[in-house]
Amino acid sequence: VVREVGWSNFLDIFSPANLDVAARSTLMAITVTVACTLIGFPLAYYMARYAKGPYKAALYVAVMLPLWSSYLVRLYAWKLLLAKEGAISWVLQQLQMQWLLDALLATPVIGGSSLSFSPIGTFIVFVYMWLPFMILPIMAAIERIPNSYLEASADLGAKPAQTLRQVIVPLAMPGIAAGSIFTFSLTLGDYIIPQVIGNSTLYIGQVVYRQQGVAGNLPFAAAFSLVPI
Repeated sequence: VVREVGWSNFLDIFSPANLDVAARSTLMAITVTVACTLIGFPLAYYMARYAKGPYKAALYVAVMLPLWSSYLVRLYAWKLLLAKEGAISWVLQQLQMQWLLDALLATPVIGGSSLSFSPIGTFIVFVYMWLPFMILPIMAAIERIPNSYLEASADLGAKPAQTLRQVIVPLAMPGIAAGSIFTFSLTLGDYIIPQVIGNSTLYIGQVVYRQQGVAGNLPFAAAFSLVPI
């Protein structure tokens, strides 16, 4: 390490390879956030508005239960599930849908030798890992919406879809924003999931980790860590 003040490490960030890493990481973080929102909002709405008593408590536990186990245990469990000889491939074979998996793996964007060595496998695990962080803030926001608002919307002639679009979603937006901050930032900086699930494509966290731990290039690792910030 040359201990002198300069801009060379910051300029190296703008090399094509490093810009490709930043773009790939940002795109993955955006898609994971969108997927978690689309999956988490209906479940959070059902838990906040329709689930009652012990059934609601069971749903709470179901959402929180994965967080009680080790991050690495969940990760390697998915490594086995997504493997070529894993449970997901076996289920698709039994349903005679192996062609669908083969078609996905043959595409240049999400392809790989198996789901456990492909970008789509990385995406699936990211969504699973961070989904509780999206569900809980949205559910808390929906629970704060007074029932009188929904009744007033119905009295004014709004259809259920219109009430959802113009009343519930805007009032739940703070919860969606809070959940999005979690899912986006956690995906952007994670380096373990892409290292265990995925092919050789790099993400921001992996570049920082390798430059710091493998190459020993602390100045560039520090400079590149400013990209997600």
